[in-house]
Amino acid sequence: MPDPDFQEAVCIAPDIYWVGMYLENDSFQCHPYFIENGDESILIDPGSMLEFDETVRKVRSIKDLRSIKYIILHHQDPDLAAAVPEIERLIDRDDLLIVTHSRMTVLIKHYLVTSQYYEIDRHDNTLVTENGFRLDFLSTPYCHSPGAFVSYEPRTKTLFSGDIFGGIEESWEFYAGADYFEKARLFHQEYMPSKDIFNYALSKIEKLDIDLIAPQHGSIIEKRYIPGLIRKMKELDCGLYIEEKYNRELIDTIHELQEKEHTIKERTAQLYEQSKKAEIGEMVGNIAHQWRQPLAIVNTIVAILKEKNVTASLTQDEISDKLQKIETRIAYMSETIEDFMNYYRPYKEKSSFTLYDVLIKALEIVHLSTDDERISISISGDRTLRVYGSMNEFMQVIVSILTNIHDLLIERALLQVSIDIRFKKEPDVSLLSIADDAGGIDDGVLPKIFDPYFTTKHQSIGTGLGLHIARMIIEENMGGSLYAKNSGSGAIFTIEIPDDR
Repeated sequence: MPDPDFQEAVCIAPDIYWVGMYLENDSFQCHPYFIENGDESILIDPGSMLEFDETVRKVRSIKDLRSIKYIILHHQDPDLAAAVPEIERLIDRDDLLIVTHSRMTVLIKHYLVTSQYYEIDRHDNTLVTENGFRLDFLSTPYCHSPGAFVSYEPRTKTLFSGDIFGGIEESWEFYAGADYFEKARLFHQEYMPSKDIFNYALSKIEKLDIDLIAPQHGSIIEKRYIPGLIRKMKELDCGLYIEEKYNRELIDTIHELQEKEHTIKERTAQLYEQSKKAEIGEMVGNIAHQWRQPLAIVNTIVAILKEKNVTASLTQDEISDKLQKIETRIAYMSETIEDFMNYYRPYKEKSSFTLYDVLIKALEIVHLSTDDERISISISGDRTLRVYGSMNEFMQVIVSILTNIHDLLIERALLQVSIDIRFKKEPDVSLLSIADDAGGIDDGVLPKIFDPYFTTKHQSIGTGLGLHIARMIIEENMGGSLYAKNSGSGAIFTIEIPDDR
């Protein structure tokens, strides 16, 4: 499109006019705009005193100055706002409003502006005049001032973009051509603070349906050039990004974060594999522990049968009795396998369950019972307390705690261990505490017992994952907490589960 006559106001869209001044041999052209809207007309970015006379003349060629009710200031720089006090005097309206962001008013007042402010951020970023004319505002912070914004007129799909899309042109053209990005590049590199901040503003703008961009500097941009221009602008390094040291440090930081993310993923995968191995090892160990006694009994019965068979002293009743005993032991061993299969089943359906029921099952799995003379177990409190979650996962937590107590019985060659288990209801939470008198946890070890891979056991029997996984289950899967402390004669593990899970 050929350049128009700069000596006159230029209509760029229905009722929208460029009312600036062409400054010869000045690569930094400034552009005020006028929207004709009856006695509620709008002046946008009126400029400095350099353009004052020309801007006033061109507005008067369209409409009386007193028709202006709103002056929009996209930022506070003098090339945009310095002429406002003189324009106020000419307009001479008590209801004249300065439309800007609240962050800008504290600076604009230094021009001795006397009109009231219409702060866009306190009016839902919208201006609707009495006759229904509408402008929408999008905040573009730090492009290039803290309260910067752009104005969008939805009827003509015109964007008044302030400093964004401005250009520095040695040979200025009113309408931008296909090469406009090269003319806008330097301006944005120098005036936009960083690529991230600039892209935040562009991401808002590109969602609009725009037919025309009217920037405060540079050239007016038609629809056909807008998508490509935005695309190139988003790739532009600007502000801090053109500072070589900062750019190098930023790239190094990004690489470091990427390496840490990769390391975390690897460690998480390793932890998962270790936990699975620990579960399998724990399951095999517990099955072996449960099977040892019945297998010994079956083996003894078979030996007796063989011995008596050799001497031909077996009676029919004795055979039936021994087979019945073998059958009973085999049935017990089969039930044990089923129990552990359910316990370690991958699909852990969530449900409501009582803490007491899970405790009893866990005691059976760890093989702790009142039948063992070395172990004294007391259970007190409300046995009806219910919580919500995966019962098998919660059972795994109890098993981990009880297994540690059972191991201490053997490791420390204790003659007897007392275990005190209590259920308690407190506001918003249900508590389960397990206390023992097995000597407690060393003060240097206590802060580490929930750390992954930490164990005081020999590496052949300890992975250091049991209590770590237990805490993960309680905190991450059930939203509760698991902690331990020493009492006078042993340790106390406490589990808290919130009621709203």
